[in-house]
Amino acid sequence: MNTLLAITDFIVYVVLQWVIWLLIAYAVVSWLVAFNVVNTSNRFVGAVIDGLDRFFSPLLRPLRRVLPDFGGIDLSPLVLWLAIILIQRLYGAMLLDAGVR
Repeated sequence: MNTLLAITDFIVYVVLQWVIWLLIAYAVVSWLVAFNVVNTSNRFVGAVIDGLDRFFSPLLRPLRRVLPDFGGIDLSPLVLWLAIILIQRLYGAMLLDAGVR
């Protein structure tokens, strides 16, 4: 049973790490679009931006409602990043508290 839990822990950690890397890519791409560095009419760039936006919009929308308006600065990706790291760090402890281990 411990092997299965170790594999599950590893899979959850890796998936959350990929989400963090995609979130960093989303933030960088949004900055590049905001400063007109990338051409959004390019099909590949448009597809990447659209895919990242469709993935992260449902995750960031509740945070954007709660966070105050800082003008042109969007801190919701940073808050989501910190929440994902917190989940990664506390995942094993949450399983222990739930009595799974």
